[in-house]
Amino acid sequence: MQEELIKKLSKTYEPSSMIDMRFREKDIAFKTDEKGNPIFLFIGKRGEDGNIKGERYARTLKYDNNGNKIKDHWEMKGKAS
Repeated sequence: MQEELIKKLSKTYEPSSMIDMRFREKDIAFKTDEKGNPIFLFIGKRGEDGNIKGERYARTLKYDNNGNKIKDHWEMKGKAS
């Protein structure tokens, strides 16, 4: 993923919600966890049915016992349709 997109996805958004926006020439949608961190990402072109056709990603976030982030990794999970 592009550094600029990673930076946008590192922000905190409304908890437990689906956020839709544009990133450059692509449509993106992501689901946030209970803390407002994006955890699922769909990126591509939005069709007439409202769904994004393109790629989907999942984020792994792990914290230590003190609440410090020890792992933050996005992994491509395949096609989004």
